[in-house]
Amino acid sequence: MLLSLSTLRRRHHYILSSLSFNPSILHFHVISQSPRAPLKPHFLELSLVTPETTRTCWRLPVLEPTHVLQILLGFQSHCSNVTVRVEKIRSLWEIFKWGAEKNAGFKHISQSYEIMASLLVQVGLFREAEELLFALESREIFDDLIKGYVGVKEWEKSVFVYDAMKGRGMVPSRSCYGVLIGLLVKMWRTQCAFRVAFDLVDLGAPLSGDEINVLEKVMVLLCVDGKVLEARNLVKKVLSLSSEVSSLVFDEIAFGYCEKRDFKDLLSFFVEVNCAPSVKAANRVINLLCGSYGVERAGLFLQELESLGFSPDEVTYGILIGWSCHEGKLKNALSYLSILQSKGFLPRIYTYNSLISGLFKVGMLEHARDVLDEMIDRGIQPDVSTFRVLIAGYCKSRRFDKVKILIQEMESCGLIKLSLMENPISKAFLILGLNPLNVRLKRDNDGRLSKTEFFDDIGNGLYLDTDVDEYENHINSVLEEFVVPDFNSSVRKECNNSNLKNALILVEEMLYWGQELLLPEFSKLVGQLCSSRSQIKSVTKLLETMPRSAHKLDQETLNLVVQAYSKKGLLCKAKIILDAMLLNKFHVNNETYTALLMPLCKKGNMKDFNYYWDVACRNKWSPILEDFKCLLAHICHQKMLKEALQFLEIMLLSYPYGKSDICHVFLEVLSTRGLTGTALEVLKQLQPCFNLDHAGYNNLIRGLCNEGKFSLAFTVLDDMLDRYLAPCLDASVMLIPQLCKARRYDKAIALKEIIEKEQPSFSHTAHCALISGFYYVGNMEKADSLFHDMLSKKLSPDDELCNILIQGHCQANDLRKVGELLGVAIRKGWELSLTSYRYLVRSMCRKGRVLFALSLKNLMLAQCPPDGLIIYNILIFNLLSNGNSLVVNKILTEMEEKSVVLDEVGHNFLVYGFLQCEDFSSSLHYLTTMILKGLKPSHRNLRKAISFLCDAGELQKALELSQEMRLRGWIHDSVIQTAIVESLLSCGKIQEAETFLDRMREESLTPDSINYDYLIKCFCQYGRLNRAVHLMNTMLKKQTIPISTSYDFLIRGFCAQNELDIALNFYSEMLNWNLKPRIDTVEMLVHRFCQDGKTELAEQFLVDMIHGGETPTRKMYSTVIKSYHMGKNLRKASELMQAMQESGYRPDFEIHWSLISNLNSVKAKDTDNRSNGFLSRLLSRTGFLQKK
Repeated sequence: MLLSLSTLRRRHHYILSSLSFNPSILHFHVISQSPRAPLKPHFLELSLVTPETTRTCWRLPVLEPTHVLQILLGFQSHCSNVTVRVEKIRSLWEIFKWGAEKNAGFKHISQSYEIMASLLVQVGLFREAEELLFALESREIFDDLIKGYVGVKEWEKSVFVYDAMKGRGMVPSRSCYGVLIGLLVKMWRTQCAFRVAFDLVDLGAPLSGDEINVLEKVMVLLCVDGKVLEARNLVKKVLSLSSEVSSLVFDEIAFGYCEKRDFKDLLSFFVEVNCAPSVKAANRVINLLCGSYGVERAGLFLQELESLGFSPDEVTYGILIGWSCHEGKLKNALSYLSILQSKGFLPRIYTYNSLISGLFKVGMLEHARDVLDEMIDRGIQPDVSTFRVLIAGYCKSRRFDKVKILIQEMESCGLIKLSLMENPISKAFLILGLNPLNVRLKRDNDGRLSKTEFFDDIGNGLYLDTDVDEYENHINSVLEEFVVPDFNSSVRKECNNSNLKNALILVEEMLYWGQELLLPEFSKLVGQLCSSRSQIKSVTKLLETMPRSAHKLDQETLNLVVQAYSKKGLLCKAKIILDAMLLNKFHVNNETYTALLMPLCKKGNMKDFNYYWDVACRNKWSPILEDFKCLLAHICHQKMLKEALQFLEIMLLSYPYGKSDICHVFLEVLSTRGLTGTALEVLKQLQPCFNLDHAGYNNLIRGLCNEGKFSLAFTVLDDMLDRYLAPCLDASVMLIPQLCKARRYDKAIALKEIIEKEQPSFSHTAHCALISGFYYVGNMEKADSLFHDMLSKKLSPDDELCNILIQGHCQANDLRKVGELLGVAIRKGWELSLTSYRYLVRSMCRKGRVLFALSLKNLMLAQCPPDGLIIYNILIFNLLSNGNSLVVNKILTEMEEKSVVLDEVGHNFLVYGFLQCEDFSSSLHYLTTMILKGLKPSHRNLRKAISFLCDAGELQKALELSQEMRLRGWIHDSVIQTAIVESLLSCGKIQEAETFLDRMREESLTPDSINYDYLIKCFCQYGRLNRAVHLMNTMLKKQTIPISTSYDFLIRGFCAQNELDIALNFYSEMLNWNLKPRIDTVEMLVHRFCQDGKTELAEQFLVDMIHGGETPTRKMYSTVIKSYHMGKNLRKASELMQAMQESGYRPDFEIHWSLISNLNSVKAKDTDNRSNGFLSRLLSRTGFLQKK
């Protein structure tokens, strides 16, 4: 019995399994029918990147490692020329993983691992690349992966990859070392930075300048972290390579030894490196030695330093002088002063103060004045501090007569102001910090002088009325303060007085004097500097000058620093500090996150914004409402809807009692940023917990109207009116004309009436809006009625209303009325708007009233001289649109006489207008003029011009114009390329056409979206299939899917060239794009298979069509049946003939006869029907023998 059509369907899998030729040919069906169905979307993604490679994979029964390598190589080649989006690499990664996951024994080729890892790193998919780590052999991949992790601040991952690389005997590149060490320093990972830095130095000489810089940062970090020995060893290692190290590093090592009080090792270090310390470092050492071990040892240490080449300065000797005075060794102090002066140095004021204090301490007050006089003689003007120490000394000695003299000198120097009634002695006590009410100088009136402590110049007995012990202690403390200057207390006082300028001067001075600002004072100063936005440079300098103190800053101060840097736009510095804070688990304030996120988003730095956004969200950040509004506006400007919605959720959770304000702010911002649709969706989610107020409704309506979403605006309006709320004036004025356009007159009139009722002073505005709406829809009767209503209400017409009336009557083509209105406008002196002028000119030109249009032009030029060019452009456009090219030439002459120069818009009007008037020579003239003037014609004009030249047979001129475009880098779109190439092909210049297309590609003159469908057809017709394929590939790479016809032509072309495999590749790709081939394409494929003796595969086409719900054509059935017949496979021929008949076709006589002629040798095998032979049964079932 013959098989039926249903049986043929069931035999589908059997047919496939029984075929004997190359199995790779068989899988031409859609990939969704195969086990690789999950990969289909990924293959489609890759088809838009490397279609030539992906195309060969559609029919593969099994994805082999070699196939994956082929895909990767194609992708790698493509990535070398263009930037690939991460989604494409993700698809490639899914295909790469699929082979190993689904097929036991599948093992990628080593080169595949290298390429895949390289591509993953290229787009930032580092974790995926890390999965391939132990299969990699390429140093470059490891390098790139380390650099990638550094780029996203994953220092632990970068060190892990670095260690893995070293463990496999590979050496990173020098640039890789540099970026890794740089990150570790920024993240304060001291030990890791030291280890990697040591490895870098082990690479040997020469060390570049950048490498030295990064190594020096490691050395400083080691010192700051107390690892002086490690820093010393690293310095020695670098110096051994004949490289130099900056003095800053030596200073930091010296400071590190100073903290440890290890002066012996410090000296040995400078001996070892054969280098003398800087003055700043040496002064720190001398100052510490004096304070810890005395001046004598400090002096000996100074001699050691001098033997190394150190040259002390006046500050160095000043330190020794001060500490000598502190120890009461005035002789030593004077000796050092003598050495200082012998070397030509001028003592600092602090040194003089120390000497004066020292003299008073040992009772040599008679020489104190000599020191002051010497200061003045040497040109050093004494300041308050010098007079203060002198006053303290004389007060200690009860020489109040000298004190009075000093107060007078201070007044004469302008250091103090003394009123006539003010007692000089009381002023002196104030200067010393004593309360004049508690410390008084009194005369002893007792005849026995029992209270007298001292006598004045005329012999009066005087005494101090105060607590003498307390007085003495205070005076001694003042004197002691000036022996060795206490800069910390001075800085503290200046900070307390908010005198930051003086505080910074003192900090700079104290560093030279070998003193270090204490952490409390340092923190306070940094905090105050951050609060003063004009001092941000001082913050940076302070942090760089004192890295140890900067490293110890508390989290509160660091928050202030990040905020200050962010607000000043110093985002790199802000990020470095914030990263270190996060790494050390410091608390980051909400204000700090907000301060950084705001400028990052505003400047469009989305990579960093997303990173810190995620960090802030993880750390429960929530800004204040004002910052919420500002930052949300920036987020919406960047169209980051996901983050905007997340931001709303954060705020609602953080401020449960402020939900209403938060929601109103959110809806307001979205409505003003072109995201009103999203605002409405959010509003639906928030209801019924949240109700819009009057302002919220108005914001939504404004936003929807500005976005042109008027139907939604009407819905919001309806809801608003249902709640007995009326839109504000500007929203109503926007809505009224649109309501008229939508034929919702009742609502438009209602809004007008609401305005009249609630805001009667704006009744005129409401009437104008409604009249404009009626005119727009052509309802002249209602518009005129409303106008008369205005007049009856004594609402005086003005120029705004006149312009509306003119525009309305122009739309209605009522030129008589327009003329009347224009006359009124002229008499009243009302100014016509450019919109009204445009309406008028268009109406006049359409009616052929050119002279009127010219007169109107003169009127407008008189009214609005600055808009002269726009007025001429409007006139030219409308004249040319109505075929008045001769008048335009006169206008152009007039413009030339008036020195009105055509702009780009005017030139484009001329080019297009003359083309419309079929004045091609004039059009091309102005096109050429534009180009020569450096103006760019519009894309439309370029398309029109080249299309016209090609259609007119002026191919050479079209090519010349194209050449001008190429020289200027102007894009050739689909129309231009198609016109030129088609003309070249029609002239038989096939090679020139291909060269032209190659040039477009090489010079990047093809737009991002291109359509070559027509050219694909043309090249197929000319037998240039390779060029057609190239064009199709270009379309796909530019994310444009060719139409089915393009595939049809290619498939038929390759079939004609007997390239059946290639034809099947395109056929499979076509099906996977869900494109339907033409019937004649499938017929040709069936024919080619049968012709090549692959009849079973031809039959497969029929089976696939039936499974897809389609019916094969008679021609297909006949072709396959004949092929089986020729191959002596009569059984299958008979089965197919039965299927053909069940499909509604009647086999022709030729098919039957060919079967009958081959049945003589066939014996009937039907035991149930021996009386009827096979031939009789066949003829009966096929309709040739009918029962009677």
